[in-house]
Amino acid sequence: MVENRSNRIARRCVVSGRVQGVYYRASARERARSAQLTGHARNLPDGRVEVLACGDEAAVVRFIEWLWEGPAAAKVLDVSIETLELSAEEWPREFRTG
Repeated sequence: MVENRSNRIARRCVVSGRVQGVYYRASARERARSAQLTGHARNLPDGRVEVLACGDEAAVVRFIEWLWEGPAAAKVLDVSIETLELSAEEWPREFRTG
């Protein structure tokens, strides 16, 4: 069976606010994995969190909506979103934190 990749998208999101030290990356990883998304969540030196979300378009959209909420201790002020065009070789195989 051939996988339909026509509805797969990749989005790079940068989340600002109180998002470091509040379990944001780990919560994002749990949400992403349960939605069968791949990518990463990693702290940036300036206090923001970068999230790469790759997968089914509807699941990515729902995940980005969650990024605005985050875990209970987070206070999200902004989520900037960038569309990426990834080759098959660039497509991540799992969702990681780092």
